[in-house]
Amino acid sequence: MPKSPIETERPAESCPLTDSTHEAIARLRENVAGVFIGNPQAIDRVLACLLARGHVLIEDVPGVGKTVLATALARSIHCSFSRIQLTPDMLPGDILGVSVLTRQSNENGSSGSPTFEFKRGPIFANIILADEINRTTPRTQSALLESMQEATVSVDGRIHVLEQPFMVIATQNPFEYEGTYLLPENQLDRFLMRVTVGYPSPEDEARVLTLRPAQHALHELKAVMDRDTVLELQRATDAVRLDESLISYIIALATATRNHAELHVGLSTRGTLALAQAGRATAVLQGRDFVTPEDIYNCMVPVVGHRVVSSAFLQSGDTTSGTQIVEHVLNTVPSPD
Repeated sequence: MPKSPIETERPAESCPLTDSTHEAIARLRENVAGVFIGNPQAIDRVLACLLARGHVLIEDVPGVGKTVLATALARSIHCSFSRIQLTPDMLPGDILGVSVLTRQSNENGSSGSPTFEFKRGPIFANIILADEINRTTPRTQSALLESMQEATVSVDGRIHVLEQPFMVIATQNPFEYEGTYLLPENQLDRFLMRVTVGYPSPEDEARVLTLRPAQHALHELKAVMDRDTVLELQRATDAVRLDESLISYIIALATATRNHAELHVGLSTRGTLALAQAGRATAVLQGRDFVTPEDIYNCMVPVVGHRVVSSAFLQSGDTTSGTQIVEHVLNTVPSPD
């Protein structure tokens, strides 16, 4: 494990974390936890993705609360929200929108020249729940690429800018193969983190059986944070101090994955940027304006595990081998003093 946090002074240009910032995060965390019972680490990782302007892939077996967690976060923020239930017959236009031929009426009541009017799709929202993303075809999956990376949508030669904040929360079942399509590496790379929910503890499961939050509390959930507060928290996350020794630590971790004999593809530069930003967001959730080695350590697997490609995956389709190798790399690369 990493050693004690690095002592750093707050840089003059940083955006300090105020008491109101801490209170806003605490309210948001508590609101989501009131519906999604169990695994507070999963809640914090989804919140970290929000603060870091990243997208999150929630991957686990059916029935453990993936959709509940995503919906609870979306309803806890006073922003626009779209849920897209992805299916094999869905087309890119069903997500992005389509241009429709219309006729405008002239002042005298006669029909004017036909024009094309763009009808926006469900991607034009602040928070998108892409449910069962691996059930739709690669063509439709790729429709999300530009939106997730550039926060824009290009249709018929025109670029439409998406309103901030913009976050995609996707869910998928990793063990169901019939009728599903594996996400390609360039699509996976757009997700800041891949998060697993896991089964609840017996105590938490008893609370779920008693309270049935998905049937009652989820529908009554009220927003506790507005759009401007989210943007303020994201700016505060950008200003969190990342010490030079931690930059070297991130590069050492990335280099170890690139040189590992069992990895066909190591961590890219985009991946190192993601790891650094996830560390900043984790620090904000802990009430700090500086990153510690523990922040990077704890973010390594959810940020990097889905970005590397193992030789075992290419040979046999083993999707767990990359994560296991990342864990090994994490425990062999020394952290800063």
